[in-house]
Amino acid sequence: METKIITGGYENFQKVFKPKKVLITGGAGYLGSVLTEVLLNKGYEVTVIDNLLYKQTSLAPFSYNKKFNFILGDVRDEKALKSYVESHDVIIPLAAIVGMPACAENPIAAIDVNYKQVKNISEWASKDQMIMIPNTNSQYGSSTEVITEESPFSPLSLYAETKCDAEKAVLDSGNGIAMRLATVFGMSYRMRMDLLVNDFVYKALTDKTLVLFESHFIRNYIHVRDIANTFLFMIENYEECNNNAFNVGLSSANMSKLDLSKNIQEYVPELTIIENEFKKDFDQRNYIVSNEKLESKGWKTQFTLTEGIQELIKGYKLIQKHKNKDFTNL
Repeated sequence: METKIITGGYENFQKVFKPKKVLITGGAGYLGSVLTEVLLNKGYEVTVIDNLLYKQTSLAPFSYNKKFNFILGDVRDEKALKSYVESHDVIIPLAAIVGMPACAENPIAAIDVNYKQVKNISEWASKDQMIMIPNTNSQYGSSTEVITEESPFSPLSLYAETKCDAEKAVLDSGNGIAMRLATVFGMSYRMRMDLLVNDFVYKALTDKTLVLFESHFIRNYIHVRDIANTFLFMIENYEECNNNAFNVGLSSANMSKLDLSKNIQEYVPELTIIENEFKKDFDQRNYIVSNEKLESKGWKTQFTLTEGIQELIKGYKLIQKHKNKDFTNL
């Protein structure tokens, strides 16, 4: 039976399609748990593979849904993973060792999960299947020029290197889309407190002080639910977007760490901002990113950075004084 789906927030997009079976690896993480909800709400059958390394229960609220399936497993189990890939229409490999510190601590796992998993999926998937890989702006490193999809990669860490290699594998397959995500923020069923906006808001509320190193460094940002909606947009516009890479971020939020801190200070007036001019930031990413390529296809965001800051302030009241360092699933 055909179902008419109108993607929330994308006024120009209306399309008739049949619900598809989606496989998400690492789907119990920060992005995956939100994405699972978004896809289920649009009528997709969603299967998540996750090893639940951190004993998270982020997917438990979806157990009632007959279109939700969960598999306790590891993406490094190639035989099992291949069988799951073959039975789904859309494959979204979110499982990853995320961030510079975690990859440096376990480089073998980083290569196996971040790169080899994606390479295997790219080789196993048929031309009738869709692959959508989330990458990051980290691939660009640092630049004085405005970053577009044509800008050269300059990875500054093993994490970024594995993401570059994984993206190449997907695009070389001829049936994939790569999304180069800005720094993500916002509340999720599985919180990540290490992401810059999430971290700054948390510290503003608990420490009342932010110490900034190289405060002029600029990043682009985007809400986690806008990322989830972007996957939906890609599925529903797959023919037009296939075999392409897209920057995905808030064009209104190419912002320095100092300006971000001042935005937070508007809602946490007791916050003190200290600029340390004598120490370098271990994270040397610094760039302004253009999202025009994706915007030209009718894609829009729904959440502003200001709304995200307000959401985090509200959400952290529920979390108590607990810092969750989950670097496993994006």
